[in-house]
Amino acid sequence: MNLKRIIWRQWLKLRFHLFQKHRFNRLTLEYVEKRPFLILPEVFNPTLFLTSDFMVQAFNEQLIPPESSVLDMGTGSGIGAVFAAQWAKCVVAVDVNPEAVRCARINVLLNEVDSTVDVRESDLFSAVSEQFDVILFNPPYFPGKPTSMLDRAFHADDVIERFAAELSDHLVENGRLLLLLSSDAPEDDILALFHDQGFSNDIAAQQNLKCETITLFQLAQ
Repeated sequence: MNLKRIIWRQWLKLRFHLFQKHRFNRLTLEYVEKRPFLILPEVFNPTLFLTSDFMVQAFNEQLIPPESSVLDMGTGSGIGAVFAAQWAKCVVAVDVNPEAVRCARINVLLNEVDSTVDVRESDLFSAVSEQFDVILFNPPYFPGKPTSMLDRAFHADDVIERFAAELSDHLVENGRLLLLLSSDAPEDDILALFHDQGFSNDIAAQQNLKCETITLFQLAQ
């Protein structure tokens, strides 16, 4: 990591402690692209980090084709599902965290997309039998056992490996995975897990920031 990124990362940490910490792991109302999201304690707050906002801004009818079926894996607050519902015919949003499931259901109602979005508690695909045109996944990037339900958004031992192994069973023919990764993650190692399952990837969107590069990959068999 170069010196500029180190300095910028230290500034972001300082900004978090000075101005944002009171919104972390607490009940708070946030807005993303003018859409309201109520964030419950123990649920990842997408407005405190850069990845979720980048992902939903990248959505369009090429990535989320009109009348498509979508699975939002690890939905958290429900942000991906809510924005995908602009185009999709139906969206299934799942999370292993019961508080995230509650939170996503609230935000689906708050944004009036409850006729399109079905929220379920699920450990990856355990409660999912369907196949989808598009699957969204912003995985936990960092290895290690999570210390809390909230920490599952950041750390995991085998989540991406298990997801990659089951992915093809839940995509229709010519279906696509939209995988959001940061340069903070071991991107090459993660993509290799999908290559081993017969997937190729290209870049759907990318943003170079002062502290990291965020990439939305599109993968298909």
